[in-house]
Amino acid sequence: MIDEQAEDPEKRKKEEAEAEERSAPNPSVVWDAVHQEGCDELRRNPVALMWSGLAAGLSMGFSLIGEGLLRYHLPDAGWRPLVAKLGYSVGFLVVVLGRQQLFTENTLTVVLPVLHDRENGNLQRMMRLWAIVLVANLAGALAIAWTLGHTAVFDPALQETFRKVAEEGMGAPFGTVLLRGVFAGWTIALMVWLMPAADSARIWVIILLTYVIALGGFAHVIAGSVDKLFLVTTGHMGVGQFLGGFLAPSLFGNIIGGVSLVAALNHVAAAPAARRT
Repeated sequence: MIDEQAEDPEKRKKEEAEAEERSAPNPSVVWDAVHQEGCDELRRNPVALMWSGLAAGLSMGFSLIGEGLLRYHLPDAGWRPLVAKLGYSVGFLVVVLGRQQLFTENTLTVVLPVLHDRENGNLQRMMRLWAIVLVANLAGALAIAWTLGHTAVFDPALQETFRKVAEEGMGAPFGTVLLRGVFAGWTIALMVWLMPAADSARIWVIILLTYVIALGGFAHVIAGSVDKLFLVTTGHMGVGQFLGGFLAPSLFGNIIGGVSLVAALNHVAAAPAARRT
């Protein structure tokens, strides 16, 4: 007599396959995905990197535009920042989904190949990529900031709202901006780390984590540079104040947050044991 409780092997295989499909990816699988992306980035043509970085800098202007437009059209109520800050995510959505080169993303993806193999010229390639992308991002940020402040794309009332948005956090001490930069770099690098497992939820991962950056007032070197360069080009901030009071501390903070707190720790925790160095 056949045991009615005996499992059908084919049914069992289907159940196991479905369970595997529904389960979260193994950390080493995520590591492999981010590591491979980093290797691909290190091999990219410098000219292609420059143009992609320039596009990303321009696109980050939509964070200021999005937040400014929402703030302008919403009533002056206590809940307004909770809604207006959602506009900050627009620039990141364009950049990440459009596969453009943003400096803070590269603090994770290209660091993993360096941690894996320091003797293959990866460090030099990483520093070259960082320099190209950072300069291109800042050039794009300057171009969009000047456009917002010196053309008739937006009327003076909206430009005044952009100024108010850009002035948030202005005048904070170097150490405070540095610490806020650490949290911004940490958050963006975590976003990149989560993307391989997010699948169709990627858009929500981007919105949620960048919304946290906006609400927390964290200092993202490129998004914040659009804001501060808007002030510089409209005469509300000096170049020295921008360079020493925002760019330097936010840049160092983003690197510390992206590299030390995420790339290094996740590399040790998730990299396949045979690949660790």
